[in-house]
Amino acid sequence: MPTQEPVKIAPAEGKLGVMIPGMGAVGTTFVAGVEAIRRGLGKPVGSLTQMATVRLGKRTEGRSPLIKDLVPLASLDDLVFAGWDIFEDTAYEAAVKAGVLERTLIDQLKDMLTGLKPMPAVFDPNYVHRLSGPNVKPGNTLMDKADAVMQDIRDFKASSGASRLVMIWCGSTEVHHKPAAPHMSLAAFEEGLCKNDPNIAPSQVYSYAALKSGVPFANGAPNLTNDVPALAELAKITETPHCGKDFKTGQTFMKTLVAPGLKARMLGVQGWFSTNILGNRDGEVLDDPEAFKTKEETKLSVLDYILQPQLYPDLYTNVCHEVRINYYPPRGDAKEGWDNVDIFGWLGYPMQIKINFLCRDSILAAPLVLDLVLFLDLAQRAGMRGIQEWLSFYFKGPMTAPGLYPEHDIFIQLMKLKNTLRWMKGEDLITHLGLEYYD
Repeated sequence: MPTQEPVKIAPAEGKLGVMIPGMGAVGTTFVAGVEAIRRGLGKPVGSLTQMATVRLGKRTEGRSPLIKDLVPLASLDDLVFAGWDIFEDTAYEAAVKAGVLERTLIDQLKDMLTGLKPMPAVFDPNYVHRLSGPNVKPGNTLMDKADAVMQDIRDFKASSGASRLVMIWCGSTEVHHKPAAPHMSLAAFEEGLCKNDPNIAPSQVYSYAALKSGVPFANGAPNLTNDVPALAELAKITETPHCGKDFKTGQTFMKTLVAPGLKARMLGVQGWFSTNILGNRDGEVLDDPEAFKTKEETKLSVLDYILQPQLYPDLYTNVCHEVRINYYPPRGDAKEGWDNVDIFGWLGYPMQIKINFLCRDSILAAPLVLDLVLFLDLAQRAGMRGIQEWLSFYFKGPMTAPGLYPEHDIFIQLMKLKNTLRWMKGEDLITHLGLEYYD
């Protein structure tokens, strides 16, 4: 039984509005998937909030409720959607063009998807070189555009009848850029918005608008976006939860599974070569070297943090880690990733691991979007604010407090997530020590 006081969590009453910058393959697969599940046309495979359990107490107690039965999550029936995109396609048209879901399924959802039309987007061709579209917000300054997004937020909340909102970036990867002067404080950021500072990316305009409006925000791309001091300051002021960055879906997901196992057994790694082929809009954007550099940073950072070469110099010093992504239109959303891992064991004898992952990028991403939406809403109702590190499980480049290294081991991330849920409900945290069974 609980031995500590549970966190006070406001009930999930009313509708939850989900606002999505970027209504492409991931966004439409998520929305269409939720609607298909609501109609009994499929199951939410890959979603922890819908299918996973949490063990409570000792193993002998036999208490393992579903997460959705443990904590008060919003019901799928209460989700309502809105989005922005530079293309004018309805969610139905965008889903057909994305080619992720079978046309027969999309057609069954046509009535709902046709009603979802994207609002004009904040766009800057300097940040996404390979795409252009007509559905773009006017405005003399970035602050004008931020104000327009905040008006969109207010209008959607009123028109949909939503009592709460969450925003999740499902848009394209922006070109690589590093924190600059306008990112260092909220005052500097707002001045930069008014002066059209070129260091402020479109995704940061959305993040600012969301956090300024008290709307929880998640960043599903490797963009800098909300991972800057200015927006962390804003989230603190408005007491709004946020997290990111870059959905952990395909090849990096496999790395966070395999690398912890190698380290657990103290097996050495000499090199890890990764290459991908991908044909969707994300692949087209990443064909631009400047956009790929943004993605490369989150992909490359994983191994260093998991293997910790500073602690294990004999095993992981100077690991040759290479990552490639190649745009290959015939493959569409069906991404294929190849990994070659050169490892060594007892007395330094070499061995190899080969991984060939034929995955579907948006099919892996959609349940992550669902979980992040529901967990961010839960966090806000539980009074949690600022960076939500317990949601690191979902990201290639998890955000952390300043000076704190991110945890990339997926099994530690899952333990952190489930212990946070236990903590919310006043349940004992699980350590897996297990000595109590043998006293």
